[in-house]
Amino acid sequence: MKIALVTDAWLPQMNGVVRTLTTVVAELRSRGHEVAVISPDLFRSVPCPSYSEIRLALTGLRKVGALLDSLCPDAIHIATEGPLGWAARRYCLRLGYPFTTAYHTQFPDYVASRTGLPASAIWPLIRRFHAPAERVLVATETIREQLRDHGLTHLHHWSRGVDLATFVPDYPPPDLFFELQRPIQLYVGRVAVEKNIEAFLDNSHPGSRVVVGDGPALDRLRQAYPEAHFLGRRSGEALAACYAGADVFVFPSRTDTFGLVMIEALACGTPVAAYPVPGPLDVLAPGSGAMAERLEDAIAEALTFSREDCLAAGRTYSWEASADQFCEGLAPIAREVQMAGLRAAAA
Repeated sequence: MKIALVTDAWLPQMNGVVRTLTTVVAELRSRGHEVAVISPDLFRSVPCPSYSEIRLALTGLRKVGALLDSLCPDAIHIATEGPLGWAARRYCLRLGYPFTTAYHTQFPDYVASRTGLPASAIWPLIRRFHAPAERVLVATETIREQLRDHGLTHLHHWSRGVDLATFVPDYPPPDLFFELQRPIQLYVGRVAVEKNIEAFLDNSHPGSRVVVGDGPALDRLRQAYPEAHFLGRRSGEALAACYAGADVFVFPSRTDTFGLVMIEALACGTPVAAYPVPGPLDVLAPGSGAMAERLEDAIAEALTFSREDCLAAGRTYSWEASADQFCEGLAPIAREVQMAGLRAAAA
């Protein structure tokens, strides 16, 4: 199958959305599918206000449509609600092509945290974007229920996976970990306001706090929390060693739709502490993840869990299953519809 993936989130960004998309694309290509990615690196772009790592493509329907015309895909998936996503959506509606979308991030909450606008003001835009899609791919039941409450009911389950060859409990911890007071509490992810990292750094449970990742809030948090340890971005075996060497993984976000880092930590045998919110409520099972409104309480409970039970929980996820779900959710473009669309585009 020839699949066009349109996304405003792509390399060199590194976050849960990009990691999900790049990993699933690699899996699909390994199966013989032809996947063409339309991403900001193909266009002139500008940094997103308040988050310079995210690039916003300076383009519209004409250029995105020309690319899609040249690809002549069998299916179109629009991953994000950014400029490229809106342009591809217009293209599909104009030519009568079915398409799918995905709800990767709590976009209304993210906008609210950065602008002060109420999330309720953003939901009409989200409904408008996703309503014409054949299916909206969503990672968890809690988020599906939220979308249903906002009038989006054409939903399809698309979970996430773990690279079980990389995220294992066998790596020695970083040298720094031998110097730190236990328990070592670890955060991995973007260092940005919507991740609520201050709640992690402010929690009162004894031990050391380690942050892995980068982002627009990194310099500010380094200055505000000199006792914490900020290691920057790590990946592959170096990241797995951080997971495996920590005593507990803390996930302070209240706005994520899944939380890929939680299952990576579990696959390394490390218990998870989080708030009882969408993402953790769907991912964490008793004995591997603890949830409480006070992070201190969740951390204390998580530290009692068996690492073997955590490892077993993490290994229930795979990228092969995630790719299967993605393919099942696609909306193939019938050949006659495609030919009519190409004639309309040429007219």
